[in-house]
Amino acid sequence: MTEQARFAIGVDLGGTNMRIAAVDESGKQLELITTSTEVKRGRDVVVADICDAIRSLRKKFDGRGQFAGTGIGVPGIIDMASGTVLQSPNLPDWANYPVRGEIQRRLDSQVILENDANVAALGEKWMGAGRDAESMCMFTLGTGVGAGIVLDGKIWHGMTGMAGECGHITIFPDGVPCGCGNRGCVEQYASATAVKRMAIEAIATGKAPELARAMSENPEFSSKVVFQYALQGDASAKQIFQVVGRALGLVLADMINTLNLPMYVIGGGLASGWEAFAPAMFEELRKRSYVYVATAPDETLPARKHTLITRALLGSDAGLIGAARLALM
Repeated sequence: MTEQARFAIGVDLGGTNMRIAAVDESGKQLELITTSTEVKRGRDVVVADICDAIRSLRKKFDGRGQFAGTGIGVPGIIDMASGTVLQSPNLPDWANYPVRGEIQRRLDSQVILENDANVAALGEKWMGAGRDAESMCMFTLGTGVGAGIVLDGKIWHGMTGMAGECGHITIFPDGVPCGCGNRGCVEQYASATAVKRMAIEAIATGKAPELARAMSENPEFSSKVVFQYALQGDASAKQIFQVVGRALGLVLADMINTLNLPMYVIGGGLASGWEAFAPAMFEELRKRSYVYVATAPDETLPARKHTLITRALLGSDAGLIGAARLALM
């Protein structure tokens, strides 16, 4: 990195761990710091840890390039104008906390606060699956279902910064209750938490003996275990991932019919189950979206504009890279 080059620091803040990296303007990660998020010790401790890491990285790279600022991805609902976390399920004492102002005061440099799903979408747009698409929507399938919309290279925030809450679109009106207060949200059918819940429900009926054995033998029983059984042909596990696929097909159909974007990206930990859920997802999508049917990739019509649905490429680095990108734009 030359002295004229710019670099930024990206922070990916989770409920369990946080990752802080220096990233240059070409998207190259220069150095990464990973540490646990000491949520139980309170928000002041977490903020102090973030600031210490930022100072350490800035001190190391300040002499090699121009510092552009810090971007921070936070799980939860953010008021963009004030830089305040209004609500965060993984950071319970951060409600109505003016995070941006607090960190800027301590660091005396520019800080940009953003929802974690939005920064993941921006990361994939900049350096991942969406680098050739001007606009895209990304779904992040993890503990819950997050989403971010990037229009003409910029995050679409809506009126108050809450646009893109696609994980809480209703797909089954009388479905499973959701923590948001609704029923039948995408999050209750297409998240890692939902896969585990559906597996436990199947076990309780006595119709999933292999999954029951796996759960009794493995204290770390999770969606990954269910996916492995689906790959091995277990009927109950395959059925669960068909539900995941159907849920994604339904919400994608709504988004495609509404936005008509060129690309939709599926990321997050559960995206590793693509092989198990994608067939049902595409089957449902073709039933529900005439826009997708009219624009689905077709090798015989290469010149036609297509709607591309694909897996994310950056994995857990998407949020980190996207956060740094905020300060470099």
